Amino acid sequence: MKRLVCFFWMALCWGVVDSRDRVAAGVPSAHQDYFGSTPEGETVLRFTLRNGNGMVVRAMNLGAILTEILVPDRHGRLENVILGSGSFEDYRRGFRGSAAVIGRVANRIAKAQFQLDGKTYQLAANSGPNHIHGGRRGFASRVWSGAITERSDDAVAVRFSYHSRDGEEGYPGNLNVLVTYRLDNENRLTLDYRATTDKPTIVNLTNHAYFNLAASGDVMGHELQLNAGQYTVADSKLIPTGDVEPVENTPLDFTSPRTIGARIGQLKPQMNGYDHNYVINGGGEGLVYAARVREPRTGRVMEVHTTEPGVQLYTGNHLRHEALCLETQHYPDSINHPHFPSTILRPGQQFLSQTLFSFSTE
Repeated sequence: MKRLVCFFWMALCWGVVDSRDRVAAGVPSAHQDYFGSTPEGETVLRFTLRNGNGMVVRAMNLGAILTEILVPDRHGRLENVILGSGSFEDYRRGFRGSAAVIGRVANRIAKAQFQLDGKTYQLAANSGPNHIHGGRRGFASRVWSGAITERSDDAVAVRFSYHSRDGEEGYPGNLNVLVTYRLDNENRLTLDYRATTDKPTIVNLTNHAYFNLAASGDVMGHELQLNAGQYTVADSKLIPTGDVEPVENTPLDFTSPRTIGARIGQLKPQMNGYDHNYVINGGGEGLVYAARVREPRTGRVMEVHTTEPGVQLYTGNHLRHEALCLETQHYPDSINHPHFPSTILRPGQQFLSQTLFSFSTE
């Protein structure tokens, strides 16, 4: 009996040592826990991904929202670099800067309507007479299904799925959506989007994460570079006119690194900051470099690569510039501008999109 007890404790100790060795060796981990419930009684789970360097990504199945991205500064201190919260109560009360998946169509659609195959579709008008970010109850406020799909020596991942019914917010077709967040040991967070439909429809998915690499204060001192020499011109309601113009010799030019605050005062007063769609050089032709953000005080750097043709720079104008968004996307109102990259998805086709956020220090 004593030998059995001794063997049991030896095995248990070996297990503990092995677990510690795996942590020391930098093996990623993933787990889920209960985060809260909606007023309708739907359970909301939070998923935690941790890589071998200690970087942490947390996301919940409500809106596939990223709640935290903990990234080290040049001294190794971990801080949350997105607007988010570790409390579900904050989201229940209405968190204004959530890093949610936006759909079925991100950004704006003029007059909340479009034509497809000769039929006119009327969408929810939730931004004056126009449609924005999927409607009154877009993907950001829906409860998705979520599951951890990868635990390897190199990476961990969580996948969220949502079934958008035919007619939801006015959109045609039953749309099945998969969004995967993958964190690897290179401090890269990959967002992978996939969707299929049973009727012709339109799709433009993005994530509306608000980044502040300093983890506090405003982003006016963040240095930004965009791989974009053009932008889509928009009217006072931010609806594209259809024109595409160069950024050269305008305050929109970030082809060389500049601080967010350097020329923000040169924008039209009603703008109160940047809210522009940039045309990525070579965008839509595979995974290409789109942007680089550097925060001088902490030394944090974020690079963005994407398969999307555009990126919306938004400087948190309703949040006193506390954060900035780089929403990789197709252009706003693409369905009403035939010369813009198409957002049409048909049965038998698959919507595929990928965006990669890489974090480092210097």
